[in-house]
Amino acid sequence: MIKRFLPSHESIKGHRLLRWVGPRLHDPSLWRINRHTVAKAVAIGAFFGLMIPVAQIPAAVIVSLSLRANLWIAAVSTLISNPLTYAPLYYFAYHLGAGLLGIAPKPEEAAPPVYESFGAWFEHAWTWLSGIGQPLLLGMLLMAIVGAICGYVLTQAAWRWRVLRKRRISLRARMVI
Repeated sequence: MIKRFLPSHESIKGHRLLRWVGPRLHDPSLWRINRHTVAKAVAIGAFFGLMIPVAQIPAAVIVSLSLRANLWIAAVSTLISNPLTYAPLYYFAYHLGAGLLGIAPKPEEAAPPVYESFGAWFEHAWTWLSGIGQPLLLGMLLMAIVGAICGYVLTQAAWRWRVLRKRRISLRARMVI
C-alpha cells in the first residue's frame, strides 16, 4: 500500500537536486520496504520529529543515509510534530523536563506586560527563554529517545503480527482445500 504513494527509485536518482549525494543514493536498502529498514526509519523519524523543531526532515534523511534506513519513511515519520502538535508536545516536554530537574513550572502571567522599547521586550524574552530552555531541552530529548524506541519496537511488532496473520490465513486456506 505504501509503495503507491512513494516516488520511484529511478525518478529520485535522476533528480538534479540530489546528484550531490552520488552513489550513496543508489544503495537498494534506502528504498527497500522490509521490517528492518522501515523500523529503523520510523525510529529515526520519531527521534528527529520530537527533538528538532526546524530542519527535521533533512536531519532524518542524513541519518537514514548513514544507517541505511528507508529514506521516505524516515522523512514522513518526522511529521509526528507539525504545527498542530507543537504546542502540546512542547508543553508536555517542558513539564516533563521541569519535573525531572525538580523545578516548579512557572505559572503564566494573567496579562502580557507592556514594554517601552524593543530592548526591554528582548530582555524579557531572553529571560523567559533561558528560564524554560533547560527543562524544555531535557524533556524534548527524553521524549525523542522514548519515541524512537517505541517507534522501532511497535513497527517491528506490527510487522511481525501482520506476517503471522497472513500465514494463519494462508494455512487455514490450505487446510480447507
